This record gives sequence, C-alpha cells and structure tokens, in this order.
Amino acid sequence: MPIFRVPPPFRGPTHGAEEVEVTGANLRACIDAAEALHPGLRALLISATGEPHRFVRFALNGTVLQGPVLDRTVAPDDVLDILSSIAGG
Repeated sequence: MPIFRVPPPFRGPTHGAEEVEVTGANLRACIDAAEALHPGLRALLISATGEPHRFVRFALNGTVLQGPVLDRTVAPDDVLDILSSIAGG
C-alpha cells in the first residue's frame, strides 16, 4: 500500500500520525482513501476548485511532482510526501 508521510502542520486530522497507509491507483484516489481514514485531511490539501492548495506540493518517492499531479499513477510500494510551502515576511 502506498504510504503518505504527513508533516506536522497537517497532522490534526491524523491525530498526530506521521504516516498513513492508503490504497489507490493515483494521487487523487490516495487522498480520498486518506480522507476516509482521517476526515478533514483533504480540506487541508485540496481547494474548493479540486486542485491542490497553492501552498501544498506532493513528492513521489522523493521527487517533487510538477504539473497536474492528482492523476499521477501511484504504485503499491510508493511513498508520498505532503510538502507545505512556508512563507515569511
């Protein structure tokens, strides 16, 4: 099963869990599976338009995904990282 690694800013819905095992053939399905286990996680990742929030990125096996990412194929042994941009000022 693919594994989502969840950074601290997104761990509220996971009750502190650093990793979540999910099932899914693509990133969108994996997010849906994570939402089923941890309600509220999707809202932190995906905007009302159905696209990732502008401050959220995903990495697949250590490579940051670019372009349309939600339909990216995911294999059972893949590791997905949720990356959050940090702004300062």
